[in-house]
Amino acid sequence: MIIITGATGFIGSCLQARLYDLKEKTVVIDWLGDEGKWRNIANHVPTDLIFPEYIDDFLVQHCKVIRAVIHLGAISETTARDGDLVWKTNVNLSKKLWHWCALNQVRFIYASSAATYGGANQLEEFTDEPNHIADLKPLNLYGWSKQVFDRFVLEQVRNHQPVPPQWTGLKFFNVYGPNEYHKGKMISVVKVKFDDIQKGGVPRLFKSDRDGLTDGAQARDFIWVGDVIEIILWLLNNPDVNGIYNCGTGQARTYLDLAYAVCDAVGCKREVEFIDMPQSLQGQYQYFTQADMTRLKVAGYQRAFTSLEEGISKYIQGYLLRPDPYL
Repeated sequence: MIIITGATGFIGSCLQARLYDLKEKTVVIDWLGDEGKWRNIANHVPTDLIFPEYIDDFLVQHCKVIRAVIHLGAISETTARDGDLVWKTNVNLSKKLWHWCALNQVRFIYASSAATYGGANQLEEFTDEPNHIADLKPLNLYGWSKQVFDRFVLEQVRNHQPVPPQWTGLKFFNVYGPNEYHKGKMISVVKVKFDDIQKGGVPRLFKSDRDGLTDGAQARDFIWVGDVIEIILWLLNNPDVNGIYNCGTGQARTYLDLAYAVCDAVGCKREVEFIDMPQSLQGQYQYFTQADMTRLKVAGYQRAFTSLEEGISKYIQGYLLRPDPYL
């Protein structure tokens, strides 16, 4: 069986759906909560769902039949403030699963984050070369917690400590797609702009407060969730690939590009409104992200990525405009 932590969430439930279609036996480690996350797995029910507080007993009882742990569960809010809870969830649990996989020789794939890059704003700063990772300076608690675990993993490898037979971390950039509806203020920009239009307005974008950067020219590496799932499946099919890798498209696109693509997918006129950036985001806002995908390609991943326009069209026309928007 394959264990997926966080599989009632966004990326995890999309992965669960694909593995279900592939007739894989999966066990979800997660809570359903009261945010409607059960809908994320309603159409692709896992073999079992185990609450995280029972994970130790479950692993002991099933250690001989688990072939991979895909660890996507985390407190992922970039505005998280409870340092103790974030450490317990994002660091301690990750270390526990790492050690268990190393001891039992089970493959381990986990979610890192592009938030580890902090205030980086030049292409060369978004390299996932191992000797660069220790120098990263995240801007928030969430990014820092992911950085802590990335460094722990590299230290384990460098010091010749026991490691899982396959170990891979993925630094997710700006992922968008179906099943993210429970995420509240952490929902993708694509969904937010779509909602702006559905409410009778136009997409609203933050004004630029950086000299030399025009309004709407802020750029991110937006990746369609289906492409993220393809990378994870490729890793499952290539057990000799180890390391920490960027997970983006390798191409930054502006927020204006995104807003126009949303308008096109909905079928309305291309219009935007620029608003002031809230004070809570000032000093924590990334004006540019672009994944350097060189190392993953060198490792053998050659599949083409979905363009921003195609991905947004898939998302809006295939999900958001339908009565049932879930995967």
